[in-house]
Amino acid sequence: MRPSNAWADDRERGSATIEFLVAGVLLLVPIVYLVIAFGLVQNASLGAEATARFVARTLATGSEVPPDAVRDMVAAGYGLDPESLTVRAECYPATGECPSAGSTIVVTVETTVGLPLMPDVFDSHTAVPVTGTATYRVERLSS
Repeated sequence: MRPSNAWADDRERGSATIEFLVAGVLLLVPIVYLVIAFGLVQNASLGAEATARFVARTLATGSEVPPDAVRDMVAAGYGLDPESLTVRAECYPATGECPSAGSTIVVTVETTVGLPLMPDVFDSHTAVPVTGTATYRVERLSS
């Protein structure tokens, strides 16, 4: 015999658990995707900034190490493809020789980050451009 306060219709019994799971998955999956996508963009941003900083430092100090080797090493440390990076170095004021003592070197590193789980067809439309810039003053060059 059923208690007097029991519902006569038990068809809805247990549906709250399913509704909670469906709503949780529908809300949780986009949030996890955004966290992963923002993490990839942040990693590329930090990598581009570090690459620009180390290449500018290498150029400004007149180091024996070639800037391409520094770019490759730093980019690989952040998991970036060194060949996909665009590196530009400019000297201010513009003189015949770069770098020259007293000038300022500005290094800009550009790359793009593809969003995760996107097909290659949409790669050009879903790539996020990332730029890192560093500025160093050349005090003197060692010969």
